Amino acid sequence: MKIILTNEVPGLGVAGDIVEVKDGYARNYLVPRGFAIRWTKGGQKDVDAIRRARKVRAIQSLEHANEVKGQLEGLQVKLAVRSGDSGRLFGSVTQADVVEAVKAAGGPSVDKRTVTIASPIKTVGSHRVSVKLHTDVEAKLDVAVVAA
Repeated sequence: MKIILTNEVPGLGVAGDIVEVKDGYARNYLVPRGFAIRWTKGGQKDVDAIRRARKVRAIQSLEHANEVKGQLEGLQVKLAVRSGDSGRLFGSVTQADVVEAVKAAGGPSVDKRTVTIASPIKTVGSHRVSVKLHTDVEAKLDVAVVAA
């Protein structure tokens, strides 16, 4: 079955790609979760719109990625969350929380799907987070989690 990817699917492609997959994989997994739509002859408009949106969000050049990396690594990111007396959080810090904290610290806007948290952040303290900006550029960011 031919489908148009609406999100990046590891091992398959990125948003806007037209790929051929098994019928069951498309019908039972990709389409219901919103990762893809069925391909039609009129679907080229959808492909063009998806590619335009991806181009706007994406960091285009290696130089721009290195510039954003410098901005991110120079930030002092603090994230205030609710915690107990022992320093354990009520829940955990998510990628979306990190993105909001970067914006609040005056940093560049990044996509939450590019943020990687190695192990779940469930305690107060300093934690290391990586942000994949380009295929060759990855920024390491220190996030200070403080009790609110």
